Amino acid sequence: MKFVIEHLSKRFEKKEVLRDISFSFESGRIYGLLGRNGAGKTTLFNCLNRDLPSDGGRFYLEIDGEQKQTEAEDIGYVLSTPTVPEFLTGREFLKFFLDINGQSAEERKTIDEYFEEMSIAPEDRDRLLKDYSHGMKNKMQMLINIIAKPRILLLDEPLTSLDVVVAEEMKQMLRSLKKDHITIFSTHIMDLALDLCDEIVLLNHGVLEKVDQSDLDERGFKEKILSALKEDGGDDHE
Repeated sequence: MKFVIEHLSKRFEKKEVLRDISFSFESGRIYGLLGRNGAGKTTLFNCLNRDLPSDGGRFYLEIDGEQKQTEAEDIGYVLSTPTVPEFLTGREFLKFFLDINGQSAEERKTIDEYFEEMSIAPEDRDRLLKDYSHGMKNKMQMLINIIAKPRILLLDEPLTSLDVVVAEEMKQMLRSLKKDHITIFSTHIMDLALDLCDEIVLLNHGVLEKVDQSDLDERGFKEKILSALKEDGGDDHE
């Protein structure tokens, strides 16, 4: 399975943020989308999720050689700032999502089993989501995307503000899930991308560029990335 982007473009008034982007992502790999703050990473994700209309180009899934237009259920989008219904408890939110997601009895785990997977303590499961920490809200956002099983997982700076234990748990989870997903992980932290991702893709000057690591040692690879990013001062839109 592939996720193919062809000639995608987006501008805000006179500022061209995405410039004729073409790229192909394959399932079973975690792609690190690296770019400076303001380079357009979130703009790209919002276009792919259809929260923003693009100005040109197209994108689609390629499954067994056949092209398929992406539908809402194909894409899971985990935001850097978690968005959850704060008037519900963790248990109420998860039950509601499971009910509307329509999982069969055979594939559906118990609510507490899902909480266990995400290391959410029993005493926190019946608390209001508004009282959850940033990291716990992020876990809930990630959990519903895991349950929904989207083909494409867009992760917009999801680990940046988490403590070291939660961040490590999330990284292990993403590694375990990558076989069945196309995972695109946006970050501006190079060491995080190198630790987690199978391939590094730069968003630089409004275009996507894969960084070839095959003939570089770790130091040389980092220097190549930094050299490319230093040439891009970033745009006014993220």
